[in-house]
Amino acid sequence: MLSVTEMAVLGVLALVFFGPDRLPGVMRKAGRIMRDVQNTSQSFIREMERAADEHDPERRPPPESPPPGPANL
Repeated sequence: MLSVTEMAVLGVLALVFFGPDRLPGVMRKAGRIMRDVQNTSQSFIREMERAADEHDPERRPPPESPPPGPANL
């Protein structure tokens, strides 16, 4: 994790490098790319877990039972 000082230095460098007109667009694009990478990573992890659950029956979660209520007592 970056400290406050490091983030400030990066912010100033980005402002100098891209300029005040292009910086918002660059940051939006960087945010979209990071979101896409996170979504792809989470999707990959879910798919690997699903494949492992299909292959190993002991890893499958138990079937959910209905919550206790007046009709289930």
